[in-house]
Amino acid sequence: MRILIVLDPVDSIKTYKDSTYAMMCSARARGHSIEVCEVGQLWLGEGHAWADASVLTLSGPQLGEDGHDPHHWCTQAEPVSTRISDFDAVLMRKDPPFDAEYVYATWLLEHAVREGAKVFNEPRAIRDHGEKYSIAEFAQFTADTIVTRDPVRLRAFVQRHGEAVFKLLDGMGGASIFRARADDPNLSVIIETLNQFGARSVMAQRFLPAITDGDKRVLIIGGQVVPFALARIPKLGEARGNLAAGGTGRAQPLSARDREIAESLAPILSSRGLFLVGLDVIGDCLTEINVTSPTCFREIATQTGFDVAGLYIEGLERELARRT
Repeated sequence: MRILIVLDPVDSIKTYKDSTYAMMCSARARGHSIEVCEVGQLWLGEGHAWADASVLTLSGPQLGEDGHDPHHWCTQAEPVSTRISDFDAVLMRKDPPFDAEYVYATWLLEHAVREGAKVFNEPRAIRDHGEKYSIAEFAQFTADTIVTRDPVRLRAFVQRHGEAVFKLLDGMGGASIFRARADDPNLSVIIETLNQFGARSVMAQRFLPAITDGDKRVLIIGGQVVPFALARIPKLGEARGNLAAGGTGRAQPLSARDREIAESLAPILSSRGLFLVGLDVIGDCLTEINVTSPTCFREIATQTGFDVAGLYIEGLERELARRT
């Protein structure tokens, strides 16, 4: 297969932990060619969707964090303008923020889909599933949650539960997440900072003490539930388990509740064009549904031996064969 990966700058990839790099290695091991481009290299012209894509040749992994060298793990050819529909598969792996430029990229990739391109995850599906808001569809698996611009409602929510977590709907990596108590003298300041005096929507969720056991990332690939989760354990004094916020990853088998949630959502999300999904589960509660560029492949594989990237590429091959 000829695979195009839309991603962040290649020299920003940390090979020792990057899930997209794991996908590249697995795809190359199975004989597929890899080309890459950034979102800014997608364009529309002559009625067609194009990518200025560069052939990427892997030249050896840099596995150690301290020894990571972003310049020596691959060689990248000069970009060539190519119709996106000429690729066998397109992997959308651009990290958030999910801003206007991200939306424009999904429009352009959707144009490519109309021309016959096979994009994973499907652009419309990415657009339609806000990673934080989309849990509202599955309230039977979530803690009590509110989304509002009203600071009075946000304050009342905290007072009702005694403690809550505030999130911005477009946040990522644990950024702008606040744990607030009803007796916190800074509660008004927290709400004003996030809510911008009623100008910005905020999600509030009942605080889950089970965060001390980790914010679990549960992966779904092609409708199949990966049997291991990565529990991201907050560092001392933190309420966020995100690895980007200093959390420590611990791979572990799925609990019965993890599996119940994942197996309930898998066929629904898969049928909507979401080939790869990363559910976030704290304790017994679903907290987010990640669809842009879910991660944790490397950590699970390293700690358990389960080849997540291999499962992804094999599933991709099956899905492409099914569509032909």
